[in-house]
Formats: sequence, C-alpha cells, structure tokens
Amino acid sequence: MTESKADLILHPVRLKIIQALIQGRKLTRQQLSALFPDIPQATMYRHLNKLEQAGLIVVVEQRKQRGAKEKWYAIGEHAESVPNEELTAMSAEEHMELFMKFVSGLIGDFGRYVAQDEYDMQRDGISMRQTTLYLSDDEYRELFEEIKASLMRRMDNGPAPDRRRRAFTNIVIPEPKRKQEESP
Repeated sequence: MTESKADLILHPVRLKIIQALIQGRKLTRQQLSALFPDIPQATMYRHLNKLEQAGLIVVVEQRKQRGAKEKWYAIGEHAESVPNEELTAMSAEEHMELFMKFVSGLIGDFGRYVAQDEYDMQRDGISMRQTTLYLSDDEYRELFEEIKASLMRRMDNGPAPDRRRRAFTNIVIPEPKRKQEESP
C-alpha cells in the first residue's frame, strides 16, 4: 500500500528534512546530518531516498566530492503541504492519527531538549502557551497572514555563532461549530 502524502510528510525525520529545505534552500545529506546530529546516517539516507522517490524533494545538483557524487537536495513542487482533496477524503480517525504523528514529533524534539546535561528553559526561550481568541474567519486569516509574514522574514536566516535552530510550532483548533437552534 502506498503512503499518502500526509503520511510521507508527517514522519518526524522526513518533516525535519522538508522543513530544512523550505524557502528554496539547497542542502546536501552531510549538511542535513549536521543540522540533525541525532538522526543516524543510515536513517537520513533512507528518508532522503523515500522523499526523493515520492517527488517531495529533488536532486538539483551533483558535485564530485572526494571521488563520490554529492547530491544537493531541494524541496519538490508543492511538497510542504498536503493537498486539500487528500485531507477532505480522510476520516476523523485518520485525521487524529496524523495529528498524533505531528505531536509525537514535538514530543521527540522536547525530549531531546530536556535530555541535555544542562538547560535553562527561560534563557533558551522555551514557550508553551495557549491563547483563546474570538475571531471571525476574516480576522483569523488576517492574523494568520501577519504571523506568516513575520516568520517568513526570518526563514532565510542561516546558522551563525549567535543563532540556534528553534522550532516554532503553531496549532490552531477552532471550537466545534454550534448546531443552530431549531425554530419552533
């Protein structure tokens, strides 16, 4: 059975690879391994191959490096999102399974953070907040675009001595729609 695009993207290792390549970045397996030292080399190769075979990433360049060909990967067209048709066709159970995969990736990231010998959540900027807002659909779209624009301005920041990679995750869950009261 072939995996859905959502299943391919939401695997924790593959999601990290895709996120690293967003915004037109081109990286080698070696550079990806340096970004994610907790991912074993064989695992990185396996997931790069799976993403490449699915067309979610593409080889944009190959260079000869110490006798071997080094591949440079980039994001494939429309790779970072799941088609709406695929999401609409899923059952509630399948949506819940995808959500649990997504959240398990967050749990893994947080587990690696707290597994350090020393850490300071306040200094490191760890934030777990939930804010409830009452917004119309238009107000929500406006807020989402503002947040997206703010993040996009920083997406091209590369590694630097004074920078750490930070996962900024947002999950928006509206309350269930209220059933209209029936007219007498």
